[in-house]
Parts: sequence; structure tokens; C-alpha cells
Amino acid sequence: MKLYKLPGPLLLNVLFALFSSIQAGPANSKLFREYIGAEDKGVTFSDVPINSNVEFHFILSFAIDYTSSSHPSPTNGNFRVYWDTKNLNHSHVSSIKAQHSNVKVAMSLGGDTINGQHVFFSPTSINSWVRNAIQSITEIARLYNLDGIDIDYEHFKTDPNTFAECIGRLLFYLKNNQVVSFTSIAPYADDSVQPHYLALWKKYGHLIDYVNFQFYAYEKGTTISQFMKYFEAQSLNYNEGKVLVSFGTDGSGGLSPQNGFFEACRKLKSQGKLHGIFIWSADDSKKDGFRYEKQSQNFLAYTK
Repeated sequence: MKLYKLPGPLLLNVLFALFSSIQAGPANSKLFREYIGAEDKGVTFSDVPINSNVEFHFILSFAIDYTSSSHPSPTNGNFRVYWDTKNLNHSHVSSIKAQHSNVKVAMSLGGDTINGQHVFFSPTSINSWVRNAIQSITEIARLYNLDGIDIDYEHFKTDPNTFAECIGRLLFYLKNNQVVSFTSIAPYADDSVQPHYLALWKKYGHLIDYVNFQFYAYEKGTTISQFMKYFEAQSLNYNEGKVLVSFGTDGSGGLSPQNGFFEACRKLKSQGKLHGIFIWSADDSKKDGFRYEKQSQNFLAYTK
């Protein structure tokens, strides 16, 4: 791309305008995101219906800084790919992105369990973890031609500040060096989890594009009015962040599509607060023919 030199004041005005437009963003996004590959159920990118009128993010699940032995142990930031590489390899990523110009692909770090045991965020030190994570994540991102990164640690053997510094410095490097173009975090309402993400948000929230809040971690049978209160509370927690709404297709909790999820989305949209929808997960949705993926994307694309 050819660059043209602008006069000083004009350049500042252009940069300010660009920055302002990036910061503001659309109030109602047509962003749909889906986690994929965590459960080895043979789901492929091409299985999932993709509406050309939404921005679609696949989130590969998971890359984990654990050994790949039968008794996994932490590796202090040396990440390995744990998603279903038989059906979701780098050539599959290239193929789905070539077929659909609205598709981007990210990877998620951490997750809940590995071989039946909890995945812990367990750095030896901030500097050593960040150094190892930068190297291993950059290699994976470039091999798979990834666009983004998601943070989904759910168990911790460290304090919130250490988590904030490790993840914040990693995100800063990845964005600053254009390894990824967008980032997200995936917290949920738990006293052992949320403080870590709030510490990260407080110090490095400017580096985080989306908050994939796990609303399906709330109790089963959540009502629309309860959901709206939960959304408002988390929007305050992640002030000025793009908090996405969500549900699970794995029988987990929260507000389900059957109980009024899309009615709640309609209310949020009318208030200018709907920033996007994500689903956990494609692996679980396959058995029902991705019914709710279709419905979610249709809602985002066509609901006024």
C-alpha cells in the first residue's frame, strides 16, 4: 500500500477522526461468535451455517499451556494446540476464510479442563510466562493464520494482579506487533474467577475488544428480567466494554432460546446495547443441525 505524507495538523485531524470512529464503534453489532473444537465431536467449519450478513468469528478451543502427556502439568506459558486438529487444521482455516469473506478465526486460551482435570493459570513468574507465551502463541497464530485471541482461564493458582499483568502484557505484544487484530475475554460470575478478569480489565481493558460473558453459567431457568439485570450488572463491571450475550447448546444454565433469549436480545437492541451474540459450542450444536446458530445470525442480520 502506498503511503502519502500529510501536513502535520491535517495528519492529526485524520488520526483523531480514525481513533474516534474506532473507539465509538457501532451500538448494535452484527457480530456472531462460536466456540468450536473442544469436544472432539468431529465438527468442521463447513458444517456450521454462515450467514453472509453477519460478522462471523470461529473461536478454536483450546490452546493450553500444559504438557500433552496422560498426566498433564503446567508449562509456564508454552502453549500447545488441544482443539480437534484432525477436522480443524490450518488448511481448514484458510479454506473457510477463502470461502467466506465475513469469517475470521480466533483461538481461546485455557478452558475448564484437560483430560478430566482443571486447567490452572499457574505462572512461574510474570516475565518468564509472558516470554514463553509470546513465542508459543505467535507461532500458533501464524501457523493457523488466526485473526484473534480469546482468554478463557477459569481456575487460578495466582492472584488477580499477576493474571492481569501476564495476560495484559501478552495482549499488548500481540496487538502491537499485529499478530492478532482483535482480542476478547470470557469471564463469568464467580467469586474465584471474576476478580482476575476485573483486575485485567481495570489495567488493560483498552486492549480488549469484546467481553464474551458466559451468561450460561448463571442458574438454569433464568428469566428475561433476571437476564436483563445480569447484563446490566456486567456492563457496569466492564464499563464501556462490548459485552456480548450468550447461551449454551450443551444443556448448561442461563436464559435459553426456549425461555426468551431472543426477546431479551430484542430489548437490548432497542436500547442500543446489543454488541453481538456468541454460542458455546458448535460441538454441542451439531446434533440439532445448528438450529440456534441459524436463528442467532438471522436475528442479528435482519431484526430492526
